[in-house]
Amino acid sequence: MMTKDRSLTEATGTTAEVAQFLDQVAKTPAPLDTGGRGRLLFAMDATASRQPSWDTACQVQGQMFIEADRIGGLDVQLAYYRGFAECKTSPWVSRPADLVRLMSSVQCMAGHTQVARILKHAIKETGRKPVSALVFVGDCFEEDVDRVGHLAGELGMLGVRAFLFHEGKDGKAERAFRQIAKLTSGAYCPLDANSPQQLRELLGAVAAYSAGGRKALTALAGRNRAVGLIESQLQRP
Repeated sequence: MMTKDRSLTEATGTTAEVAQFLDQVAKTPAPLDTGGRGRLLFAMDATASRQPSWDTACQVQGQMFIEADRIGGLDVQLAYYRGFAECKTSPWVSRPADLVRLMSSVQCMAGHTQVARILKHAIKETGRKPVSALVFVGDCFEEDVDRVGHLAGELGMLGVRAFLFHEGKDGKAERAFRQIAKLTSGAYCPLDANSPQQLRELLGAVAAYSAGGRKALTALAGRNRAVGLIESQLQRP
């Protein structure tokens, strides 16, 4: 009985945290105008601890394109770090199959986090052409938080909002990820690594925002029962 009660408490907490995350997304100002299709930088920690989660993300990331295509389309660039100082980015792609192919070719490898390099890349990429939003999925943080905070502030000044999905319970990572979200006027959300459906819905929500802003997120809630139940709790403007 005690185990069941604890599970219910954890489930309720997760639902509340997801609702809070979507509330933050709903209140976020419109994304940068890219002059056409939305542009989403999809960044992931590819260190060894995340191989199972990486495989899950490969399966569900297509939801980003499905929701965005209903609005006007989305271009996505994959960025990831792993191993010894390895941080790579892909070309911008507009088809789910292309992103799946890119992600499926990556094997996670032991190494330290490189969130600062992801933020630097987002800043540089936005200098070339506006990026609607940055999504980051990770489980730990091993860097100088002040240095990363400075970069996050710079990215925020460019108008790029970061949406951070945090797997696990690493306290240092939570504090750092929350700061990045705050400094970019984005949002932070704890993520259940064992729930592909949760990740699918959350990626769809951020993609809808990237392609069409707040109105698109509300429209998504009308089609998706799970997101709709959460959206119904959001404060109206």
